[in-house]
This record gives sequence, C-alpha cells and structure tokens, in this order.
Amino acid sequence: MTRPQYVGPWRIDLTVRGGVANPTSNASLARAIARAATAAGAPSPGSIGLILSDDAELAALNDTYMAKRGPTDVLSFPLLPPEAYPPHPGRSAHSEAISTPFVLPPGLRPHLGDVVISVERAIEQAEAGRGGQTGDVRWTSASELRLLVTHGTLHLCGWDHAEPVEEAAMRSLEAELLASG
Repeated sequence: MTRPQYVGPWRIDLTVRGGVANPTSNASLARAIARAATAAGAPSPGSIGLILSDDAELAALNDTYMAKRGPTDVLSFPLLPPEAYPPHPGRSAHSEAISTPFVLPPGLRPHLGDVVISVERAIEQAEAGRGGQTGDVRWTSASELRLLVTHGTLHLCGWDHAEPVEEAAMRSLEAELLASG
C-alpha cells in the first residue's frame, strides 16, 4: 500500500512491500527525502516515490537495470535528467546539456522519480558495522536507512559518485544532511 507523506513542497509516496519491517518512522524518511531534494535544488513542488523492499527485489532490479548480479542496498530511477537541477560538484562528468526543459501544465507536481531500498540489506549493513556507504560505519538500522534514502534522492537529482570529486561532494552533502536531521 502506498501512503503519501507531505513535507513542505514535497509529496513522498511511500510504499512498504509485504513482509518488510521499517526500522524507523515514515515521517523520518519523508523528512530525509525532503532535505535532500531541497538541498539538491529539485523543482518544487514535486513528488518522489520511495519503495521499501527486500534483497530479492533489489537483486532482480540490479540485474535488469544495472547488469549486476546480486542485491544492492539502494537504486534510483530518475525521471528528469541531471541537467534539470542546478550545477553542483557532484554532477556526473558524463552529463550532457538538455535542449528543451520538461514542462508540465500549471498546477501539476513533477514526479522526480523513485528510490527503491532493500531494508533487509540496510539492517544487515548496520548490524555488521558495514554502513555509511563507506562500509565502515557502525550505527542503527534507522540511521542506515536514512542515509540510503538521502543517497538515493541525491541520485534522483543528478548527483553521482563515479569520479573522486563527485564522490567527495556527494559524501560531504550526505553527512551534512544527516547531521541536520
């Protein structure tokens, strides 16, 4: 079942798959998404989908969309190109300029895309002390899940970490956002 959460100009459509237990509140995750989207300069008001799932679904998505075998912790499916967002040091060096911006009729909220997270993987990483995207942070499952939500939202907004400069900028913003909320 999908439940909309409203935080400022953002609507977060939160779906929790059957059998998945959320280790934190929906409101906490919605606030993390709103902070990341705002910091990234996302067009607002806007909507973002968040799907809390398990390793099996993430493994299937990872195989289909990333050509990688096995589960991952978070995947993002942006609907707008990175250039739809303000320039930032975390932008992929492979970005190309868009020629025509995407425009909606007045009064409609653009959907920025969807973030899918394996709660199973988040819990495992936190419990094993392999969290924090660097693989060496020991913290709660709720903190790991908030990081993954923040990370996935930044990816929706054109942030990347393929190059060292991009990664440093993205990790710095993630730390700042997590510290503020």
